[in-house]
Amino acid sequence: MSAIVIGTASFPALLALIFLRVPIGLAMFTVGFVGLVLVTGDASIAVARLKSETYSTFSSYSLSIVPMFLLMGYFATLGGMSQALFRAAAAWLGHRRGGVAMSAVGACAGFGAICGSSLATAATMGRVALPELKQYGYAGGFSTATLAAGGTLGILIPPSVVLVIYAILTEQNIAKLFLAAFIPGVLAALGYVVVISIYVRLYPDAAGTRARVGYAERLRALVDVWPVLLVFALVVGGIYAGWFTPTEGAAVGALGTGVIAWAGGGLTRATLAESFVETGRSTAMIFFIVLGAAFYNGFLALTQVPQDIAAWVGGQGFSPVLVLVFVLVFYLLLGCLMDSLSMILLTIPIFWPVMLELDFGLVSMAELHAARLAEVLAEAQARFPALDPAQAMARAGEIPAALVDEARALVARGETLPRDMLRELGIRGANQGALDRINTEQMAIWFGILVLIVVEVGLITPPVGMNLFIINAMDRSTPMGDTYRAVLFFVASDLVRVVILVAFPVITLVLIPWS
Repeated sequence: MSAIVIGTASFPALLALIFLRVPIGLAMFTVGFVGLVLVTGDASIAVARLKSETYSTFSSYSLSIVPMFLLMGYFATLGGMSQALFRAAAAWLGHRRGGVAMSAVGACAGFGAICGSSLATAATMGRVALPELKQYGYAGGFSTATLAAGGTLGILIPPSVVLVIYAILTEQNIAKLFLAAFIPGVLAALGYVVVISIYVRLYPDAAGTRARVGYAERLRALVDVWPVLLVFALVVGGIYAGWFTPTEGAAVGALGTGVIAWAGGGLTRATLAESFVETGRSTAMIFFIVLGAAFYNGFLALTQVPQDIAAWVGGQGFSPVLVLVFVLVFYLLLGCLMDSLSMILLTIPIFWPVMLELDFGLVSMAELHAARLAEVLAEAQARFPALDPAQAMARAGEIPAALVDEARALVARGETLPRDMLRELGIRGANQGALDRINTEQMAIWFGILVLIVVEVGLITPPVGMNLFIINAMDRSTPMGDTYRAVLFFVASDLVRVVILVAFPVITLVLIPWS
């Protein structure tokens, strides 16, 4: 058999192992190892690759961010941060119609800012909020659906473990991906609040009421969430301020939450040891999946299947948006059967080369010239703040003000600047190579956020959504069918958000600086 045939046959073989309940990491490793033996005809090559791949994977500095974020989540739970977040949200929103459910969503969003795991957020907030929802008369299916959907905010709102893995696979900037996820994450939380508001009006008996609390109590509850705000500002703010790298930021966050948990009495010698053990278990599981994916993807690269698929798609003249929609629908369906991390590791090495072949035209040459002109004008005005931009530019570089005005007029009309004008104005990084690099980065970030959202929709899509089972296991009195029916409203909200983000990439990319 040819390498192409072997590589193509590996897909059904891998899916068969997964359906037989073989752990995803072991399934990918097995198919990759056997496939490598078949392609090369020499088992010693596969064994040698096992040695080198294991070392290169587990010695990756970028992957050290994973256990740090996981440990930060465990410490945050021990520090009572999840309870504080829910109390604060309930104090401000609980008296409204559906307010306790809205509070649960808000608390999930806040906890997601210091956790980075969807399943952990769902499980943690389920223990905190589910008894409160029951106490105030919320229907069981509505309560479990709300918490399952809120749990997905755990990896949408940065920091996110899955985004870290995506950044490593596509060689993108982790900090920029975190920044790009912020607005879609906030939109997700707001969308869920709107869904709750609609649901309780359609089904008034699904939600009870809670007495309004005074502003003094609201302010006290708000003060109690200062540790969350402190950790989030320190980690995320420190990364963007350039104080430390994302990996160092994760370590600082873990230390900060640990100190807060210790000061609050939640972190003892026993709970510290338990946190380390649980972090080690979760990290081992993730790292083994990463190793299996690395081995399988290395085998695929040898067969040239991803490259052939990318070349075929690029040569067919398909609309880039049509291909994107197909990929997202595929992720949506696969998300019903597989967890988000496994999907990312399994599919990104296949789909990423395809996406690179497509031109979405996110940034035009005229827009690049306008941005570069704005940069040099800003630098000049920073030196001479009393002058207008054209005069400041002329003073800074001995450039005629008329030339600056002409350049500004051209970019205002959406036109590109002539090469001679770029040179006279001292504008660099405005050529085709720079434009291609920026478009690739922008597309990678936009695609990553879309994929992250769609795979998380799979976590709450019946019949196999993992978050649904986690929350329903905490409330055995609620039939799974009730949860399924209620969660469809949240799934609809997610799909609307995906359509909006596909149609308007600027929502995702507006905060991302061009490098």
